Amino acid sequence: MKLIVGLGNPGAKYAHNRHNIGFMALDRIATDHGFSNWRSKFQGQLAEGRFGSTKVTLLKPETFMNLSGQSVGEAMRYLKIASGDVIVFHDEIDLAPGKVRLKTGGGHAGHNGLRSIHGHIGPDYDRVRLGVGHPGHKDAVPGYVLRDFPKADQNWLDDELRGISDGIAHLVDGDGGRFLNAIALRIAPPRSSNSTPKPKAAAPEPEPDTRSTMQKLVDRFR
Repeated sequence: MKLIVGLGNPGAKYAHNRHNIGFMALDRIATDHGFSNWRSKFQGQLAEGRFGSTKVTLLKPETFMNLSGQSVGEAMRYLKIASGDVIVFHDEIDLAPGKVRLKTGGGHAGHNGLRSIHGHIGPDYDRVRLGVGHPGHKDAVPGYVLRDFPKADQNWLDDELRGISDGIAHLVDGDGGRFLNAIALRIAPPRSSNSTPKPKAAAPEPEPDTRSTMQKLVDRFR
């Protein structure tokens, strides 16, 4: 059993915010992999499905970001799982847009959603850090993460979400490397090996030497 949590804020006002990239990731997973319809439970929205023999519960807390731990803690206790079976998807300002990193345990780095989860279940859970970039000054962070992704970000964002969906079964199985590789293949696909290289230009033919023997000798000692 795995509990996969996406962090964000409920309501249409926040749906496309940078802070809601965790919700976006879970929506893509649920749609692509035939999970149940979302329903209200554990102070959030819940959907259920499987990857192979592993049962997976997706959870989007509706407590607002700063109280996310209430929902996560309630779900974890009901499902009778350990914190090591929890995976949290969240926005990460210390990573460039389009970058994804995995982390287990450690601090919350000031992220209010993670701070709340720490308070309810401790720090020993897995995180998927989804880079959204930094506004440049810490005072600008709250407004930055609560703004929508700009149109210029839509291409990489869609590729990243598709890659997450492609690789999620590997993450559930504990293979973080293959999960990250699935994302990389979406964001930066390899060039086709079937393309025909351009032929190199032929070297020009040398001009014939029409000098006389005497002229060659003279030129040699100039």
